[in-house]
Amino acid sequence: DARAERLVRAMIDARIDHCVVTGDVTHRGRRRELARFEETFAPLRNSGRLTVIPGNHDRLGDDIGDALMPGERVQTKVAPGLFMVLVNSTGLHNRSWLNGHGQLDESDLDGVDAVLPQAPADHLVIVMLHHHPLQLPEDRAVERLSSWMGWRFTHELERGRELLERIRGRCDLVLHGHRHTPC
Repeated sequence: DARAERLVRAMIDARIDHCVVTGDVTHRGRRRELARFEETFAPLRNSGRLTVIPGNHDRLGDDIGDALMPGERVQTKVAPGLFMVLVNSTGLHNRSWLNGHGQLDESDLDGVDAVLPQAPADHLVIVMLHHHPLQLPEDRAVERLSSWMGWRFTHELERGRELLERIRGRCDLVLHGHRHTPC
């Protein structure tokens, strides 16, 4: 909590334009964890400088995924100079610790296709989702074990490469989370 509070204070002091959080704002998907996140990040949220999408951890426990991103699985948000495409890459299977892999289906891909032309010409276009669209190197023993055993929870999105092919040349950044150690 103290580190998160320092982070928010540092972002405010640096006068950041916008903060995006690509999921896993909670560890166990508990409402009390979400309340703490909302309290800590309130200065950014209240000023309209915070955008959040759910991650697989947010679907555990109380399943706060809909609290973070109610409505359609593909949405847009416009902020000064930014056009953000929010993609909810979680699924009902994420209610289990052992099923942390993401989900993208044809309607999600079509939804991204449909909203990208709405981006103003002078805005940075960001596609944000929680799960990584391409394979990443395993950076922890549990990820190496998962890959060796053929478990899906640390794999890339099954249709991640297709997503990237569809958005090539139509967006400036793809931001994702899911892995817990930066690589």
